[in-house]
Amino acid sequence: MTASRLTLIQTERAILDLKRHFEDTLTSSLRLHRVSAPMFVDAGSGLQDNLNGIERPVSFKVPAIGDTCFEIVHSLAKWKRLALARYGMPEGEGLYTDMNALRPDEPTITSAIHSVYVDQWDWERIMSPQQRNLEFLKATVETIYNAILATEHHICSRYDLKKFLPHKIHFIHSEDLLARFPGMTSKERENAICREHGAVFIIGIGGALSDGSAHDGRAPDYDDWTTETAPGRKGLNGDILVFNPILEQAFEVSSMGIRVSPEILAQQLKIRGCEERAQLLWHKMLMAGKMPQTIGGGIGQSRLSMLLLQKRHIGEVQVSVWPADEVARCEAEGIQIL
Repeated sequence: MTASRLTLIQTERAILDLKRHFEDTLTSSLRLHRVSAPMFVDAGSGLQDNLNGIERPVSFKVPAIGDTCFEIVHSLAKWKRLALARYGMPEGEGLYTDMNALRPDEPTITSAIHSVYVDQWDWERIMSPQQRNLEFLKATVETIYNAILATEHHICSRYDLKKFLPHKIHFIHSEDLLARFPGMTSKERENAICREHGAVFIIGIGGALSDGSAHDGRAPDYDDWTTETAPGRKGLNGDILVFNPILEQAFEVSSMGIRVSPEILAQQLKIRGCEERAQLLWHKMLMAGKMPQTIGGGIGQSRLSMLLLQKRHIGEVQVSVWPADEVARCEAEGIQIL
């Protein structure tokens, strides 16, 4: 691997340039309004994204407020839907925000693509109940991917980098991916399909596959991973992945999906054995029909910057912490951590 073509100050300028261009392109395409968002939420509100259910949020209390426990967000998956209900936005429009999270239990902190600090564009858009289908999901994915392509063209033109993303994104269901590459782990399957197509959207993440496994984890109370779209094919959600030529592996850029309806929420809570969440405020509001039907997701800011600026480590585009041996490895390989 060669060293980055950009100096530290060029990198900082390019990150800002990239983020501005992508935001402008994405928000005009999806008709999104930028809003302010919380860094922490009330632990008892049901707003916290529970991810895979094992990650511990950073929590604290404010003496002047009392015994209420607050948690640094893992993401804003549920908060966005509540915000859309409060703002009264019309169908076909939505919101986006800069989401900053801390995930100290991240098990792959020594990986070049993971960090305790998570930054992403969290977005959510109001849709009609009639759009709860695979065709609408795919069309939205293509809109996001086209925004990524436009940003790649902009950045490569300005910073003398070579474009590498394919013009089209390939769609495949996680069940078909399992059948295509039997005997592989889910990550190995991702590497194989991304190497073949360059850019892929894997549909149906969170539910059980035919072999009893799940392609990856998903909480039960935001994405819909149980709606049947074809015989033996379930889920109205998925991940956008591309083949990263610098790292020579699959590289996740976004997780997204059509959100749960009241019926699907009840069903998925039961599957995961956490029906007690139905008594939380957010869940009560959704089940009472007080929130709109939405589609939404998160797009990694540092991930996209690392990808399009062709960096070898996420620490080259964000400031965070890593184990001493990981820092030493980066120094030995000429990787400049911010």
